Amino acid sequence: MTLALPIATPRQTWIWLCSQLRVHRLDAAFTVATGLGAAAASVVPVTALGLLVDLVRDGAASTALVPIGLLVAGIALLGGIAAGATTTLVSRLGERILANLREQTVGVALRLPATTLDRAGRGDLLARVGADVAAVGAAAAEVLPTVISALFLALLSVIAMFGLDWRLGLAGVAAMPAYLVALRWYLPRSAPIYAAERAAVGVRSQLLVESLQGVRTVHAYRLESRHLSAIDDASARARDFSVGVFALFTRFVGRINRAELLGLSAILVAGFWYVRSGWVTVGETAAAAVLFHRLFSPVSMILFTFDEIQAAGAGLARLVGVGTLPVAPAGAREITSADLTLRAVTFGYEERVPVLCGISLRVAPGERVALVGSTGAGKTTVASIAAGILRPLSGTATAGGVPVDQLAPGTVAIVSQETHVFAGPLIEDLRLARPAAPVEAVEAALERVGALDWARALPGGLATVVGEGGHPLTAAQAQQLALARLVLLDPAIAVLDEATAEAGSVGARELEESALAATKGRTTLLVAHRLTQAAGADRIVVLEHGVVLEEGTHGDLVAAGGRYATLWSAWQSRR
Repeated sequence: MTLALPIATPRQTWIWLCSQLRVHRLDAAFTVATGLGAAAASVVPVTALGLLVDLVRDGAASTALVPIGLLVAGIALLGGIAAGATTTLVSRLGERILANLREQTVGVALRLPATTLDRAGRGDLLARVGADVAAVGAAAAEVLPTVISALFLALLSVIAMFGLDWRLGLAGVAAMPAYLVALRWYLPRSAPIYAAERAAVGVRSQLLVESLQGVRTVHAYRLESRHLSAIDDASARARDFSVGVFALFTRFVGRINRAELLGLSAILVAGFWYVRSGWVTVGETAAAAVLFHRLFSPVSMILFTFDEIQAAGAGLARLVGVGTLPVAPAGAREITSADLTLRAVTFGYEERVPVLCGISLRVAPGERVALVGSTGAGKTTVASIAAGILRPLSGTATAGGVPVDQLAPGTVAIVSQETHVFAGPLIEDLRLARPAAPVEAVEAALERVGALDWARALPGGLATVVGEGGHPLTAAQAQQLALARLVLLDPAIAVLDEATAEAGSVGARELEESALAATKGRTTLLVAHRLTQAAGADRIVVLEHGVVLEEGTHGDLVAAGGRYATLWSAWQSRR
């Protein structure tokens, strides 16, 4: 059953945003002050225009106009500088807040239980840290500076109209009800559509990820048409939401244009009567009309970026929603004994479908125990529980008497067959396990797993860029890289989940020797892909349908003639 990751409510999103602004309060205060200064510099020339009109009507000498012209020129220069500074400051503040959000989202995602991600779908999470972060980032860098500057200009323009004369100010705000009615009509209709659009993008991403990750299975069962049809349907839904958003926005703009017409007409008509009554001057009326007309530009800026603001708001709610998920705090407890124990462990990815049923086993300090069994027996699940990746529904998994989820980082390490080569220099890829490791230690780790020769033979040696876009590594080399990381980390307990499976037949023996060298003297739980690995273990545990069927040494189990003996006989006949 798929469970969607949570989406923050408007209140939760606002609380999170306010908390970030408090963290950066000095930057926020300086940004607001600079923005208000830029807006004030834009308003001053308009009020000066009204004064010029009155001076000209009164027949003032040309020399009286020069100071006003110089004032306008000076204010315009300062305003331009302040406007540029405001854009830079708003962008910088937005990017800092977005960086915190990005780190928070990834931090929570990395600590989420694997079952939560499996049920929610990795595509949804990828859409959030991909498309949603991009939408919020674009708004922070491009849209937000424009919107904030426009809001400041609108606020000071209204204040300036009241400063000219309170009656002109009232005429200017006569259009306010029309603006509010338009917003009241638009906002309740647009917010759900934008949220649905972001959700539709998440569904589409999930389908794409599932199809690409399972492309071999899709080909094997000839399911291409079904998957393509599902992706087409999801893309069509996302497209329809986008078209609906644009149609709704177009109708909203029409309502705003009517509000602008109403407001400007109110100022001109009221100004005519006020001038005739002697309450205001022609210059004041002209300045008020120009101030209101100048509101068209900031209001239009806000409107034409409203869809981006809504999209960013929906994306922000989805990102903040990830941060609302409960995650266990990082463990910090040390162990005095490197034994690994599972007691009566029961687990199921779906509660009604148990994968493990009361598993109990113990790996003594320095012992090497192999798990064997047919596909689906529960071997990988046991390894994941032992490493703390999965949490049992009942029972306990401990190391040195400490629950594995409370252990200090680096106490237990797992190497799986799905090894990832990170993009960057090879030596930095290895230092992920131990950032301060000297070159000598890195080379010693590579030599221990038999990888130093090929590493030195790379075009740039240990400085060679590997991973995506870099020098390609074979499956066996990638596995040796993971084993070298294990040596650098030097955990008390190692879990190998088919860590040599990707090597194929060629070089399998060499990779098995690398794994043996990496775990020598270390408490090791090994999911054996080849029974030759199990044969070399101190003890073998045979799993079948989520229960321990038998255990013992290789010789004892072969002599017993049970399930392991059958597996060993079949393995020998294939060689």
